[in-house]
Amino acid sequence: RIPLRMARLSRALLHAWAGHARGLKVRAGDLSFSGGRSRSCGIVGAPNIGKSTLFNAMTATQAAQAANYPFCTIDPNIGRVAIPDLRLAVLADAAKSAKIIGAQLEFVDIAGLVKGASEGAGLGNKFLGNIRQVSVIVQLLRCFEDPGVEHVDGSVDPVRDFDMIETELLLADLQTLGKKRQKTGAKDAQLAAQEAELALRLIKDLDNGIPARDVMIDEEEAAAFRGLGLLTGKPLMLLCNVSEQELQGNAHTQAVQDMLAKRGGDSLTNLTVCASLEAEVSQMEDEDKLEMLQTYGLDDTGLARVIRESNALLGLSTFYTVGPQEARAWSYPSGMLVPQAAGIIHSDMERGFIKAETISYSDYLACGGESGAKEAGKLRLEGKEYKVADGDIFHFKFNVTK
Repeated sequence: RIPLRMARLSRALLHAWAGHARGLKVRAGDLSFSGGRSRSCGIVGAPNIGKSTLFNAMTATQAAQAANYPFCTIDPNIGRVAIPDLRLAVLADAAKSAKIIGAQLEFVDIAGLVKGASEGAGLGNKFLGNIRQVSVIVQLLRCFEDPGVEHVDGSVDPVRDFDMIETELLLADLQTLGKKRQKTGAKDAQLAAQEAELALRLIKDLDNGIPARDVMIDEEEAAAFRGLGLLTGKPLMLLCNVSEQELQGNAHTQAVQDMLAKRGGDSLTNLTVCASLEAEVSQMEDEDKLEMLQTYGLDDTGLARVIRESNALLGLSTFYTVGPQEARAWSYPSGMLVPQAAGIIHSDMERGFIKAETISYSDYLACGGESGAKEAGKLRLEGKEYKVADGDIFHFKFNVTK
């Protein structure tokens, strides 16, 4: 097995040496990752830690069979959730829109991983394949004690669970890299050669327990890195699942914090949630929901924070279309040009793109809406080279001829 804990203690020094020796510039985990199922986040973890309960809360359904059985979720449950967006409500109020449609993220409930998954244990190959299809990994760690819910390893230890899953993902990645070492007959021979060269370097890092997201690569290798499709190269967020009485943390969440502090080179998002409480709150009316949150001293649900952080890890921003019929939020990859943003709404808009009437969110509010923005000279006409800014409000001009 890979010596994960020992490798992490020297990660910062190893990265510094590697960057100097090879002249590498970019941490792979800081690259925007796109691949697999579009804009989706996979909830993973050991069996019996609350994944399906969390998924149920996110989708406000009972679609996933939340049962005390190690493999109660075999086929991934897929659900779409609205991204909390205060700006959308404000825009809808200003425009007196009849309908509000928020942007959404896709979450996938993936069955529990066990030791040996990379070798097929516990339906491991199927589960690893499901993880390959998502863009962001949300790893849930059990940080609550409950004798009525057995742990597959007999005791609660979130650090052990994290190490087990990361080891299995590393081993799966090493198998992938082993196949990439030799150039294949791909259509793009240059890219295939670059992938093969990068694979050789990455094998050494992963053998030392360093996940692909922590490896330093050159910006020019970004396409090759994405082409490798490495599980440990995907953005990762940790969620500590605690009991209702321990929302402020406990010895298990502290152990996770201590582990992250020792890792050195990895800056992972780490949130604390109570999946059972979130599931209960998700079934309440808004007024009762607010009262329940106040009872626990919370300003917002943990799930709202999870969704916002997942959106950020995906590298997504938001633009809007606003009018009397509807106000709508649209997610787009940060850095996108305006014709491609129009194409998110409809391919004809991109194909026949002419101009985009554009108002910034702040100008829209300051001027009291679209009419006021026009009168104040704050409405701009942007062309094909314009890079979309977060919060832009668009009316697209396009013309498609047959």
